[in-house]
Amino acid sequence: MRQRLAIIITVAIVLVLLAVLNSASYVRIEKTSDLEAKPNRSTYNAGATGTRALYDFLTESGRKPLRWTESPAMLLNRQPMQTATFVIVGDTLVQLENEDVENLLLWVESGGRLVLIDRSPDNRLLPPSGHWKFSIQLTQFPTSEILADNPEQMTQGVQPLRAGQPTLLTRSVETALPSRFAGLISFYVKENEKYTAPQEGSGGPVIYDEETGEPYEEEPPPPPMRRAPTPAPPPPTVSAVKETASPAPVAHLYNERGALLIDYKHGAGQIVVLSDPFIVANNGISRADNLQLALNVVGGREGLILFDEYHQGHAVSNNRLIAYFAGTPVLAMMGQLGLIVLVVIWTRGRRFARPLPLPQVDRRSKLEYVASMAELQERARAFDLAIENIYARTRRVLARYAGTDNMAPRSEIAARVASRSKLNRPQLEKLMHDCEEAINGAPITAKRSLALVAGLREVERVLGLRMRSREIRQAKEQGVGDRV
Repeated sequence: MRQRLAIIITVAIVLVLLAVLNSASYVRIEKTSDLEAKPNRSTYNAGATGTRALYDFLTESGRKPLRWTESPAMLLNRQPMQTATFVIVGDTLVQLENEDVENLLLWVESGGRLVLIDRSPDNRLLPPSGHWKFSIQLTQFPTSEILADNPEQMTQGVQPLRAGQPTLLTRSVETALPSRFAGLISFYVKENEKYTAPQEGSGGPVIYDEETGEPYEEEPPPPPMRRAPTPAPPPPTVSAVKETASPAPVAHLYNERGALLIDYKHGAGQIVVLSDPFIVANNGISRADNLQLALNVVGGREGLILFDEYHQGHAVSNNRLIAYFAGTPVLAMMGQLGLIVLVVIWTRGRRFARPLPLPQVDRRSKLEYVASMAELQERARAFDLAIENIYARTRRVLARYAGTDNMAPRSEIAARVASRSKLNRPQLEKLMHDCEEAINGAPITAKRSLALVAGLREVERVLGLRMRSREIRQAKEQGVGDRV
């Protein structure tokens, strides 16, 4: 036990020393301001580039935002997600795999709503809409000197934008204030290796050749031939209108250089593109009507609003406990503690000295010997030996009670015992005489031997010379008393 106590005390001292060393060596990293060049668009981030404010506002306003920490493939396996809105904000920390892109587009085709809020979104997430294709151009790139928590620096020289047309995405939005790093969305139609783009200052499109980039000149079409007037066709039905609906995207916020917010159909779903995360980030959501615009873009449909945290580094497979203690000395202490436990287990299983034999514990008790002897005496009908075992102890007790030597005559012992107790002297002396005669070889039966033993026990009871409680209990367990 002393060795174990010494080991326990040693381990405790080592743990205390490790805790002191870890605490002394731990250097707390001061939290720095978010940089626009390295933003963190997670809803867990309450810094300038995060989207925590938008997520909390959606929660408090009764909407149903949810941090999505699983693979996009899980969207296809859950029926309630078919009417949800999936939001990807900024350049994600984890690159989207081709499988993730395919699953997202399949989910949109089945009726989902995908919202991309980024200055340069992944082109794989912008599939063509009919003959219409998209491109996003950046005019300025944020440097490491740009502090995201300085909105004036972020919006230097930027004029607020007014809604180009009244739509659901611009509802209740008078002006929106993007940052000076916003992307410019342009879309065009590609037909026969040519594309059309609007010419500034004119109402019609100019056709450019893709290979040379020069304006493509073509002969004017011949005048139409006069034909007989034809009756007006009947008004189209609703289904026909849906089938012939234009796949062209709709620009909601734009200026002379390009669009800031567009949306278009993709299958049964919808894709919305906002080319500036500043509008929904913590540092810009309070500017102008950015909050209302963010609510229209993100919460434009009833149902769940899923913020992609899987690609922001918060996948569900990550250990929450380890993530909680990340950056603290607790992880190092737990690792060192585990190493100590392994060392202790390894050392306890090895021998450090010569082998020693196992201690031989004698399982036999005294009562086993007594029971064996009693059984042998009963089988051999050696009642005299049984009486001798019991009478020898009783005589010693009587001699001690009378204050005489054990070798004193029985008459003297009986007289002194009778004088100090209520026992009858002749009867006690006769009992002692009969026991000594049986011991010396006088014939005796089993019944007579039991009577003599009963008399000796009665003497012990009257004089208060009973056996110890432990011996009585052991005798009852082994059944020695009945045999004797």
